[in-house]
Amino acid sequence: MQVPAQFQYEKATSVAHALSLLGKYGPESRVVAGGHSLIPMMKLRLAQPQALIDINDVEELGRISVEGHMLCVGAMVRHAALLSSAVAGEHFPIFHDAERMIADPIVRNRGTIGGSLCQADPSEDLSAAFAAVRAEAVIQGGDEQRVVPVREFFTGPYETVVGDGELLVQVRVPIRSSASAYQKVERRAGDWAVAAAGAELRLEGDTVAEAGIGLTAVGARNFVAPEAEEFLVGGPATAERFDRAGEIAAEHCEPVADQRGPADYKRHLAATLTARALGAALSRWHGRHQEA
Repeated sequence: MQVPAQFQYEKATSVAHALSLLGKYGPESRVVAGGHSLIPMMKLRLAQPQALIDINDVEELGRISVEGHMLCVGAMVRHAALLSSAVAGEHFPIFHDAERMIADPIVRNRGTIGGSLCQADPSEDLSAAFAAVRAEAVIQGGDEQRVVPVREFFTGPYETVVGDGELLVQVRVPIRSSASAYQKVERRAGDWAVAAAGAELRLEGDTVAEAGIGLTAVGARNFVAPEAEEFLVGGPATAERFDRAGEIAAEHCEPVADQRGPADYKRHLAATLTARALGAALSRWHGRHQEA
């Protein structure tokens, strides 16, 4: 039987309360929300926190809103809520694309956006999606907040910039005229990605003015492909250039062979899915502007 080691349990009622509990129990405490990643690790004794701080009752972290020119997604927003959010889908359809392919309804109804990002799994879908659209992470520590670009949020596999006594409270995305999409290959529905790519485009005429590319499960540093983005900007939005951008993205990946496939196959998928995501984003861009 898989049984976690002994731990203390506390239930936070507010962000301030959660932070005070983190301070009380110190660096060996962990925050739990959905628990789909942490609890299995505890059962296997791969994680042995001395205290769990449950933030499921912190309602202030469970909202999706537009504030100024930002789409704001609370860290406690469930996957299902992001998937069903009309405002999120209107501005960033990439989130709906990704959420449709994350796990199953049971997990999506309990798992949270903040939990997924803070887990920093190298195969996590939303890490690539938020990186593609250049989101910002809002981190609370005591009475102070700091804002970190999601592209600088991850410091390595299963590691982030969130420090001891800090809490990810919100993810913000600047709203601008753009189109986005997400493409994924998985062994079965709801599985971790063999490889996946997200893309965001803004055009001026037929020229790419801005491009964002997020990659997951293929060893892309910080889940992004900056060299491919730089190649696209200033050039025409064509299938040929999207294919080349995919090749550039794949060249800078470092996939690891595992049960989901060999490294060469994953690198091939990185190129193919990048081109597909860019093509899907372009179709949405044209569809939106034809309607306008």
